[in-house]
This record gives sequence, structure tokens and C-alpha cells, in this order.
Amino acid sequence: MQIRKVRDPDFDQIWPIFREIAAAGDTYAYPTDISKEQASRVWLEAPRETYVFEDDGQILGTYYLKTNQPGPGDHVCNCGYMVSSAARGRGLATAMCEHSQKIAKGLGYKAMQFNFVASSNESAVSLWKKLGFETVGRLPKAFCHPAKGYVDALVMYKWLE
Repeated sequence: MQIRKVRDPDFDQIWPIFREIAAAGDTYAYPTDISKEQASRVWLEAPRETYVFEDDGQILGTYYLKTNQPGPGDHVCNCGYMVSSAARGRGLATAMCEHSQKIAKGLGYKAMQFNFVASSNESAVSLWKKLGFETVGRLPKAFCHPAKGYVDALVMYKWLE
């Protein structure tokens, strides 16, 4: 198992993971019917860097890292993580988050911020807290969960130094 930078042909393996997570509509604020082309722009083109977690040539998870805000805020990065449903519960999100923090520091970032974590995504919220992130903001009923209705979105933050 390894985490490595994404390569051009990787999106064909990332796309099923992305499509499944976006279609569920319960963790990310992407359109549930996002196209492959739109998803590629969001996950590969907009970020500063994108990585994959692979095991024996099969991509099981992926994350992106980008500057959260330009100018005076460019010392804070933002990341997004996706893990295949078939690979959940195996520590991939933990490994990718820890890896992304090392990469972020190496790129000169001083902090990491998650802008819009659905409060109903209890496993992610719990993991981010375990890894040292604090909830620094709560957006009441900002995320429309397909089964739970309007739930809060959290802003989570960690100073990396």
C-alpha cells in the first residue's frame, strides 16, 4: 500500500469512488449528478496537488490539497478526502490525512481547514477531532442531507506548526 501523486490515467479509477460519494449526497456539497468532466476539474485541476492511496495497483482512496484562500490567507490549505466504500474502516482516511499534513507543511502551509463538514458525517468529524482538528465554526442547517434534512456544516481547523 502506498500514497502517491496522481497521474493522468488515475482518474478512471478515481471516478467510480467520486461518483459513488457524490451520488449519495450525504457528505460532500457536490451535485449528485456531477459529470466525470466536472469531477475531474474539481479533483485534479483546481487543487494544487492530488494524491491516491493504492494497493497493488488499485486505487482505494484519494485526496486533494489546495490553498484555502489567496493573498493573506494563502498560508492555510484545504483538503478533501474520498475512500472507496469497499475499503472503508481500514485506516485509509487516517493515513491520507496524516500524509496530507506532512505534504502541507512541506509546501509551506501553516494550517489546514475543512470548510464544510456535514455534522451528520459523524465518522469524519470524530476522525478529524482525533487528528487534532477543532470545530471553529458551525453553519446552522447549511447542508441538506438526503435523509436527515437540513443539518449543520462545520468549519474545522488545525494549526500545523
